[in-house]
Amino acid sequence: MTPGPAGPAWTADEMMTVAAARELHDGEVCFVGIGLPSTAANLARRLHAPGLVLIYESGTIGAKPSHLPLSIGDGELAETADAVVPVPEVFNYWLQAGRIDVGFLGAAQLDRHGNINTTVIGDYDRPSVRLPGAGGAPEIATSCRRVVVIVRQSPRTFVDQLSFRTSLGDQISSVITDLGVLGRGCDDGELVLTHLHPECTVEAARAATGWPLRVADDLAVTEPPSDHELAVLRELQAAVGAA
Repeated sequence: MTPGPAGPAWTADEMMTVAAARELHDGEVCFVGIGLPSTAANLARRLHAPGLVLIYESGTIGAKPSHLPLSIGDGELAETADAVVPVPEVFNYWLQAGRIDVGFLGAAQLDRHGNINTTVIGDYDRPSVRLPGAGGAPEIATSCRRVVVIVRQSPRTFVDQLSFRTSLGDQISSVITDLGVLGRGCDDGELVLTHLHPECTVEAARAATGWPLRVADDLAVTEPPSDHELAVLRELQAAVGAA
């Protein structure tokens, strides 16, 4: 948290979500994952990208939910969508045909090249944790023009070796965490720390990473959330409980 005159001004999760929302632009078509990606995408649509077209895996195109959906099957998505199409059409006609500008994903594990694991932690046959699985993530990761990942940064998540590679990281343009932003900055495609969030340090980012984290020569500090960004985010999150 960052302290203000009357207490914390924002939390690390709020900073992360606002930073992720800023990655999306008005008029883009975005394939959205549930959870943190959905929060950031809906925030962007309310703040600066009213023409952002949200597509969810359940077949809703142009969804405009008044509250954060609990799953891709949330009825609010279908009720507010411009169109609802069969799931195969979403993948065959929209995703694989190259009609999606940006994919927005989460991750249970991420490696230095942006590869994602959402399948298992530990041995595949006897895992310590069985995760939700691939879903549409592998197709999103390879078929969108660019991919943004939003994930909390820790040695458990940022690992040197994935337990299982669910999705390729080749199309990932940025990784937004609660500590900073990683982008492509090396000839070998390895992720590089390009931004630190306010009050965070390079040492903390490296301690939260399971490989020797490279840092950009022109490392920047993320602009703090504005009062307006925070107010809209908190209103959006509060609507979940009221829905």
